[in-house]
Amino acid sequence: MDIQKAENYVFDKLDENLSDSLYYHGVHHTIDVTNAALQLAVAEGINDSETLILIQTAALYHDIGFIITYNEHEAESCRLARVSLPNFGYNHSQIEVICGMIKATRIPQSPTTHLERIIADADLDYLGRDDFEAVAQTLFDELQERELVTDHDSWNKIQINFLENHQYWTETARQWRNEAKQKRLSELKAMYA
Repeated sequence: MDIQKAENYVFDKLDENLSDSLYYHGVHHTIDVTNAALQLAVAEGINDSETLILIQTAALYHDIGFIITYNEHEAESCRLARVSLPNFGYNHSQIEVICGMIKATRIPQSPTTHLERIIADADLDYLGRDDFEAVAQTLFDELQERELVTDHDSWNKIQINFLENHQYWTETARQWRNEAKQKRLSELKAMYA
């Protein structure tokens, strides 16, 4: 598996084709999720290079489908992975593991394997981080641009509902992120008390 060629392919495609109005789902999000996934994987005891490459590849590809469609982008991400990854030395079974991880990022999340749980947690890592408000603002801007949310009040209610129903899937993410996530939820709820 040539991870460098796969990474170059993803970033070239994103740079050339990603809409400028993807304020949240931009290249920066792909980098963020990739870093979070690798940190979680190591903390979760994964240290063999092949598995780490599979996780890194899934994180790189998980939102590439946005170059084709906004809705159901995960299916397009898998299609692009299946088309391109054989050119970089990935075999069928490796690609299917990667596609399982990509599909695990679909909301509502329902990961079934340890690797899928890692990538699902990495995709929503920001919910329990200090940069929550800044990142959430980019998602609001992106959704507002698509007329999927109208104002901050409705957005905050969506966030409250999302945070109440969200769970981290790995023990590491729960330890690292749950406390801050609950704090954000309490702060948002206090605005509407």
